[in-house]
Amino acid sequence: VLTAPEFAAGRTYVYKYETLLLGGLPEEGLAKAGLKISSKVHISAAAENIYLLKLVEPEIFELSGVWPKDPLIPAAKLTSALAAQLTTPIKFEYTSGVVGKMFAPEGVSTMVLNVYRGILNVLQLNIKKTHNIYELQEAGAQGVCKTLYAIAEDEKAERILLTKTRDLNHCQEKIMKDMGLAYTEKCAKCQQDSKNLRGATAYNYILKPAASGIVILEAAVNELIQFSPFTEMNGAAQMQTKQSLVFLEIQKAQIVPIEVQYLHRGSLKYEFSTELLQAPIQLIKINNVQTQIVETLNHLVSHNVERVHEDAPLKFLELIQLLRAARFEDLEMLWSKYRTRPAYRQWILDAIPVIGTPAALRFIKEKFAADELTVAEAAQALIASIHMVTASTEAITQVEALAANNKIVESPILREIVLLGYGTMISKHCVEMAVCPAELIKPIQNLLAEAVAEADTQEISLLLKVLGNAGHPSSLKPITKILPIHGTAAASLPMKVHADAIMALRNIAKKEPRMIQELALQLYMDKALHPELRMLACILLFETRPAMGLVTTLANIVKQEENLQVASFTYSHMKSLTRSTAAIHASVAAACNVAVKILSPRLNRLSMRYSKAVHVDNYYSPLMIGAAASAFYINDAATILPRSFVARTRAYFAGAAADVLEVGVRTEGLQEALLKNPALLDNVDRMTKMKRVIKALSELRSLPARTPLASVYIKFFGQEIAFANIDKSIIDQAIALATGPSVQTFGKNAIKALLSGASFHVAKPLLATEVRRILPTAAGLPMELSLIHILATTTPALPENFLLAHLMKTDIQLETEIKPSVAVNTFAVMGVNTAILQAVLISRAKLNSIVPAKIAARLDINEGNFKIEALPVSVPEHIAAVHVETLAVARNIEDLAAARITPIIPDKVLKPLSREILSSKIASASASFSQSSEITEQDDIMKTKATQYEKKYCAKVFAIGLKSCFKVATDNAAFIRDIALYKLAGKHSVTGMLRFKPP
Repeated sequence: VLTAPEFAAGRTYVYKYETLLLGGLPEEGLAKAGLKISSKVHISAAAENIYLLKLVEPEIFELSGVWPKDPLIPAAKLTSALAAQLTTPIKFEYTSGVVGKMFAPEGVSTMVLNVYRGILNVLQLNIKKTHNIYELQEAGAQGVCKTLYAIAEDEKAERILLTKTRDLNHCQEKIMKDMGLAYTEKCAKCQQDSKNLRGATAYNYILKPAASGIVILEAAVNELIQFSPFTEMNGAAQMQTKQSLVFLEIQKAQIVPIEVQYLHRGSLKYEFSTELLQAPIQLIKINNVQTQIVETLNHLVSHNVERVHEDAPLKFLELIQLLRAARFEDLEMLWSKYRTRPAYRQWILDAIPVIGTPAALRFIKEKFAADELTVAEAAQALIASIHMVTASTEAITQVEALAANNKIVESPILREIVLLGYGTMISKHCVEMAVCPAELIKPIQNLLAEAVAEADTQEISLLLKVLGNAGHPSSLKPITKILPIHGTAAASLPMKVHADAIMALRNIAKKEPRMIQELALQLYMDKALHPELRMLACILLFETRPAMGLVTTLANIVKQEENLQVASFTYSHMKSLTRSTAAIHASVAAACNVAVKILSPRLNRLSMRYSKAVHVDNYYSPLMIGAAASAFYINDAATILPRSFVARTRAYFAGAAADVLEVGVRTEGLQEALLKNPALLDNVDRMTKMKRVIKALSELRSLPARTPLASVYIKFFGQEIAFANIDKSIIDQAIALATGPSVQTFGKNAIKALLSGASFHVAKPLLATEVRRILPTAAGLPMELSLIHILATTTPALPENFLLAHLMKTDIQLETEIKPSVAVNTFAVMGVNTAILQAVLISRAKLNSIVPAKIAARLDINEGNFKIEALPVSVPEHIAAVHVETLAVARNIEDLAAARITPIIPDKVLKPLSREILSSKIASASASFSQSSEITEQDDIMKTKATQYEKKYCAKVFAIGLKSCFKVATDNAAFIRDIALYKLAGKHSVTGMLRFKPP
């Protein structure tokens, strides 16, 4: 009868352990990034079911090159730096083959402890005595995943052969950390056809029965995790992990634990540590964080004046990385030193919000409370910080405290930003949890109940938007109480509040579609409701992606519909969805295709004065990429302007979808004000009607102060970040500001600056995207998939807002030279990323552009003459250049000078030569790789499909002496497989040139 492995008391079992991690494209001959850990492993019993594990003579190696041709390079300095931790014995529970709690001294870092977890993961064996083949959900370093066991016995050799395989795509509990993905929506249909991320691990054991129990003679682990941004048929990069544990001997001497306290340090499951804040595209050794921050800041300020430096995006990311490692006191020091220097101040205020730590929120709060930030600076910093910070309980508590801060409450704009951000934080927090506690959103729900009791409509609208951002299912009941459903006390509230309540349900609809469908259909069928609310209910219903039966029910209702606005809107919505090619809308498109055939075609012929919904998308299935745009135009038979208008853009990439931007406008109050002038409805020519509209707008000043006129909101990634309710008081304030003495003074100063000659420089850095997924490998080291997008721009800002009254008798001559420049870096990364070592595959895209212009203008306003002309200007050799390169990178923090960076396509494989020379080059290179038949076949493919070219295209405009050219060059891996991912891998460049020679 097979039992679990055992380690006899009073003995030390010695094993040889090796683990190798390799990342890259699967084909031979291409560069890969990897690392190897080699050591002896000693295991001995310490107490009942408690064992000691110690590494002896550990070594770490790095690889950046062609495997297996290029050798692994010892990382001697890193091994030496980690030796004390790696050789410290740890304790672990081991009962019937199952690893339990782990114990280690405080001095052993989480990263090193994860390496131990990778070794213990090999020892994890759930053996059933009565079964040879069985399946279970087994706990391991990567979570609780589906595992298949197969056991066979070799009686002659007295060996037991055990195989187990783990499917990493079927886990009850998957250990994984996503950052920057909280706003995306997974496309289940896309993943059915082709998964972007797949993983599996195979374990092979040779066991030997012994007097003391079963002994593991040999264990071999082979894990493969592959990722493709496209469908799997278009290629996938892979991370391969190999582990080997080979029995050497049994020693009589036992392991002696060190004389320190052993603390409980978790279980076999991987634990995240410093890799969460470590950007995968740089490795920075921090000796003195304050000094390094100042040096980086000085570089950014001094090198981005006339034009943006090409390294500015990387330097900005370096600044962010240093700020993430800094303490709050370091931020205080930096601010106190540079806050009075505008250039430094701007870089600091652009960097601190995106470091993504609670310290950033605390910094903004304290500086605004101390009147060291303007409202505009605080607003920008809060929006960026809330959307970049990790939604931990600490961060949520800080945002909640911000909402109650007196200084924030006194500023309506900041209060709205913080409250909306609170909803966003809850939404991000709940993404990572199977069941999200309702206590987090309870304070907002209580505030909403109070606002309803006091009939404070503006507060109700704000809190509804907060609940909409949070999207928590427990908010359904409080929002329903605001809706004008029969029997609710909120029926007397303004229609705008009802509209906000319906729109607040859209994020909940993505989580609880069935519940929202019932409510939305009830609202749609209620003909006593205003048509606008019924049309909003239609939008809400289709957010849930209804099934065929519900869409058909909707079509039958429309057949009996008497209101042509509602009928036109619903029909156009269904009709536009029938043309959707996006996989996420496949079932809805099919249902709508049937539904529109039930309805009368005359609905398709209604003019634009009837409400419409338009959806346009383009989705390319092989690359799993696409874009969509939707517009909802809600009208009323008696209105001049549409009652409301919503426009939304959506993006699809790698099996996920995201609502990128949404803008909505309502003109309800403005409509009513304009309709008080009956002459506007007369059928007259356009100019006459425009004059009447202008006259009606001028009469708005006679309205009561709090009369609502219009509202506008803006959403990014499905989260409302700002909105404005426009009423008569706001118009009065705008008029007073525009005609006030401060504007006149600004105009005079602007003219003086122009007359004396002025130079203005503005630099604006932005960490536009930071999307990361971190998951452990079988060896206990983290594998990361990342997309990071950074840009920096410099633009001279020209004065504006001149006062016409002061210029009427002035003959103005202006001459200006502008040099807008931009540097953009985008990185896609796959590989091992920690704070001390990296072995990654990086695809880097760099855009650098500068387009100078020189303009002369003469304005004689008194005579009514003006002249504008473009003057010759010195143009750089390249006005725009894009370079893309894929590299294999291996480096460690202890020896950054020895970092190894290798192009994924080695130089010897491809040269920009003719086909004949190219073939001979590849043939000679193949001889140095290997003489195996497998690689010979691959070389044949290289010879016949090698793709490398360089082309130049030019155009001339002789009339003005302008010549423009752009040059395209590419070296890619399509010679191996002519598919999308291999076409991207390699080197690509596009450069644009402009020459101006007067004829």
